[in-house]
Amino acid sequence: MSIAGRWRIVEMDLWDQEALDLVGPATAEFGRDQTGSFRFVAVEAWMDCRPVLRDGHPAVEFSWEGSDDDDPASGRGWASLEDDGSLVGHIWFHMGDDSGFRAVRVEGPRRRRAAP
Repeated sequence: MSIAGRWRIVEMDLWDQEALDLVGPATAEFGRDQTGSFRFVAVEAWMDCRPVLRDGHPAVEFSWEGSDDDDPASGRGWASLEDDGSLVGHIWFHMGDDSGFRAVRVEGPRRRRAAP
């Protein structure tokens, strides 16, 4: 099974679900081209990903940059596919917080925004 695709972040160590979904559903997306993005609370970021194995499971390590409530933010992280099909990982903010997370795969195509 591949990590590529869209994931719904359902748990983080530092924030409850209401906070996670502050600006919309908390999500992470991993592309097959070693790029990705995530969004939770007021954080929106783009990732540079590298596939790895963690304890024999498909995984990815990444660096990221983006914004946290419109302030520049960056960091690093990892995510690993679990036996139950969920994704677990950890995200670090450069010189700031860090949090573990758990996500579940989102079924169906990604919704596209309508053109203005």
